[in-house]
Amino acid sequence: MARRRGLWWSVRVDLLGGGPCGELWPRPGRVLAVDPRHTLHRLGEAIDDAFARWDRNHLHEFEFPKRSVRAMEHRFIDDADEEGLLDADTTALGDVADFGEEFAYVFDLGDMWRHRCTVAPRAIDPMKELGILPDGPLPYWGWGSIPDQYGRQWDGDDGQSPVPAPETDPWPWAGAPDPVMASFHVPGQYTLLRDLPPTPR
Repeated sequence: MARRRGLWWSVRVDLLGGGPCGELWPRPGRVLAVDPRHTLHRLGEAIDDAFARWDRNHLHEFEFPKRSVRAMEHRFIDDADEEGLLDADTTALGDVADFGEEFAYVFDLGDMWRHRCTVAPRAIDPMKELGILPDGPLPYWGWGSIPDQYGRQWDGDDGQSPVPAPETDPWPWAGAPDPVMASFHVPGQYTLLRDLPPTPR
């Protein structure tokens, strides 16, 4: 698809919750610049990028309540002839939404990472908002901590092992000040600050 300037939409995406994190509050969010000609498949990939999903081997789904339709990639499902189920590979955002409207996006129909998407009431110029004319939907604003899709806090987290001690190697360079505090953060649940002992020399 040829890139064009102007007539792009600003879509706010709030992550409501899902997976091991349950309901999130405050809710992390991202704002994406989207050409209304972009397919829902490309929008879904951009949302997953924006929320740091690294395991993409899951189905996702859009729902547009004002039009009573849903959308998924037909190539991944058996019952693609279901009434009101559009093909996300061929359906453009502008075909099913308009300025000021809300719709839903769910990533992983097992863990149900739920998002509320809101189209801004007016178009944007991507060159003014982003400084570039992107190839596809792209986030340009955001807030909040993004939870790992499986709730892992460190490499090797199995849900039972204790939090490992901080590394004792010089960080981020030799002679840098020692870390004095560690932050253990579970989005939507708690943030625990813990003083650290002096680094062994």
